Amino acid sequence: MRKSITAAVLGLLCVGGAANAQGDGAGSVIQGRQGAMMLSGVAMGAMKSAIDAGQAPSTQRFATRALARWAHAVPGMFPAGSGAEAGVPTKAKPEVWSDRAGFEARAADYAAAADRLAELAAGEDAAAFSAQSAVVRQSCNACHTAYKLD
Repeated sequence: MRKSITAAVLGLLCVGGAANAQGDGAGSVIQGRQGAMMLSGVAMGAMKSAIDAGQAPSTQRFATRALARWAHAVPGMFPAGSGAEAGVPTKAKPEVWSDRAGFEARAADYAAAADRLAELAAGEDAAAFSAQSAVVRQSCNACHTAYKLD
């Protein structure tokens, strides 16, 4: 399981950079953010499995640090021009750009929650780690509810 988590998180870190390296503009950014969002879901699912299996939070240190790094990158993955007008299918609502302050505030909440999860992964308090994992999920859902099409 640890190898699959590591592979997913490494992919998460690489997707955004690979999208920009391809150089085809907004389409690459959209594909990169979609891939990274999916990989963050994989990382969160793996963490949930680890929690349910009673594994120590420290087994999730790498995954939580990667998730926190992604969380801080989220606003930059939604530059102007990377909505539906880019001609690439996206589930981002126009409000990502028209309510930029709200979007960035929710993204900051997600980043703060992910940072705290990474801090807790450095320790052994499984109950606190599990509770913070729920906070991270809630912050993800709050942003998706407001800024993602169903």
